Amino acid sequence: MEGKIPSSNSKLDVTLAWERLERQEPQCGFGLLGICCRNCAMGPCRIDPFGEGAQFGVCGADADTIAARNFLRMVAVGASAHSDHGRAVAETLIKVAKKEAPGYEIKDEYKLVKLALELGLEVEKTKAEELALKVGEWALGEFGRQEGHLFFTRRAPIKRQAIWNKLQMVPRGVDREVVEALHRTHMGTDQDFRSLMRQASRCALGDGWGGSMIATELQDILFGTPQPIIGQVNFGVLKEDEVNIIVHGHEPLLSEMIVLAAEDPDLLAKAKEKGAKGINIGGICCTANEILMRHGIPLVGNFLHQELAITTGAVEVMAVDIQCVMQSLPQVASCYHTKVVTTSDKARIPGATHLQFTEETAREKARELVLMAIENFAHRKKEKMNLTANQVDLVAGFSHETIAYLLGGMFRSSYRPLNDNIIGGRIRGVAGVVGCNNCKIEHNTAHLTLVKELVKNDVLVLQTGCSAIACAQAGLMDPVKGLDYCGQGLREVCEAVGIPPVLHLGSCVDNSRILVAATAVVKEGGLGDDLSDLPVAGAAPEWMSEKAISIGQYFVASGVFTVFGVTLPVLGARNFSRYLFHEIENELGGRWALEPEPNKMAELMLAHIDQQRKKLGIDRARERILYDMAMRREL
Repeated sequence: MEGKIPSSNSKLDVTLAWERLERQEPQCGFGLLGICCRNCAMGPCRIDPFGEGAQFGVCGADADTIAARNFLRMVAVGASAHSDHGRAVAETLIKVAKKEAPGYEIKDEYKLVKLALELGLEVEKTKAEELALKVGEWALGEFGRQEGHLFFTRRAPIKRQAIWNKLQMVPRGVDREVVEALHRTHMGTDQDFRSLMRQASRCALGDGWGGSMIATELQDILFGTPQPIIGQVNFGVLKEDEVNIIVHGHEPLLSEMIVLAAEDPDLLAKAKEKGAKGINIGGICCTANEILMRHGIPLVGNFLHQELAITTGAVEVMAVDIQCVMQSLPQVASCYHTKVVTTSDKARIPGATHLQFTEETAREKARELVLMAIENFAHRKKEKMNLTANQVDLVAGFSHETIAYLLGGMFRSSYRPLNDNIIGGRIRGVAGVVGCNNCKIEHNTAHLTLVKELVKNDVLVLQTGCSAIACAQAGLMDPVKGLDYCGQGLREVCEAVGIPPVLHLGSCVDNSRILVAATAVVKEGGLGDDLSDLPVAGAAPEWMSEKAISIGQYFVASGVFTVFGVTLPVLGARNFSRYLFHEIENELGGRWALEPEPNKMAELMLAHIDQQRKKLGIDRARERILYDMAMRREL
């Protein structure tokens, strides 16, 4: 532990993310502004933001080109992460169909048939396994598609599709757009920031309406479409007298098997032999959101909780898969008895135990991991344990299908009640608040401040990812306690339907559920004919991941006003910044905004929602009229 700063949270010599950030300060100003380039060996080059020094790189690239290339590369990396997730799910579905993945099964045959019909497949007298094989092979084909366009882009409103076609930004194949993005950013290739941004939109749309949407659809088929379920969140879900296993990452393929293994009578008996009363599973990050929605497995916390969870001294194993996993975990764990276990060949960490997971061996590897945790239970050191009893109830599992059912019932499922309440003014608008944590700001405060301000002003909030976990911890996803934060109109609607004012829609790939839901609102009628017409806005108050940039760009390209907090690494490029924050709206109907202060972020979003209401002619409360029989006949 030499050279580390003692943590303020522990008597042990443990360094956490906040101390490491302090060691990095001051951070590179050129990098923060997005105007440094190391894309070739003539660099690295940097542009003087004050206009006194170098204004061009060695190759002649200016600030706008450099910032746009850096932005496009972030979009490409973010899209590649989500698409690789979707590809893994497609491969699993194929293996399930071929009976090569013991332990897995198709949980939602109805959604499988529904998707097969949408794809134009023959479903009559076709077994579920045969359909699953065809759907899985179709999904894999979308990643490597070389001709035509991604199928799910047809789900977007017709007007939105026309905009994409006009601008030649309909994604062709998920992988193709990532590759072309990287090619365009190679030294001496695309050097027009507007052209680079068209590719950023096409690549990002390949994420939102491609890789991510595929992942969501196929995970629902394999593991079940989420339905409202009660869960708990906070460190209080860790049990002093049970074997605690934390699953962390983004792919639910292994965590599903771990949940099943933890219920195995033989393993429960072994745990009791070691002095534990049971086996307890908890989740961090998006894997947590996935197993919460389908099993009610409690949430331990979000991204910045991963190190802190280990410092409780009560975690036997932290099993990680891909994305948002800190390399510091084995170092933190070395001060405790916790074992950090990597499970993906794509994501290894020095100092961690590697347990290679495949779909064929998932069941046995899950058992092996649970056994490892049971054996480690005896190595706990009580003097290092620091547990809390604090936990908060929440309701999760609001898929697109669930929302339509809650609003209209089984036989009349519809978004009409939502549209009517937006038109009538009880609901002012809808906001998607998503994204990560960032230790540059106080943990979760931007998420909570923004969301509380929105629901107070009658805005229904949809959430995914770490932002959803933050609001769950604050009680905003409790259908009773959450009402205390609402404006009167939103409260009336939530009470009538029986939902909280903040809806948990899942993991970060499940932002595609927000796209599908928004499209359903458009198709229901009365609120315009494109996503850009709706009184909606999006935000990522504490973003840190390149996936967030891809998500932000596919919402902007879908016509949504999108506000990010913390920073955007584009501010050193004057023309490019003006394009992102203003001019891009003329092309796409959506635009970016940057506002680190969450109250001001809320003001921007509310102003946009009010502007959209005015354009739709629903900005004034409508007078309630009692219709007589003659008026009804005329109507």
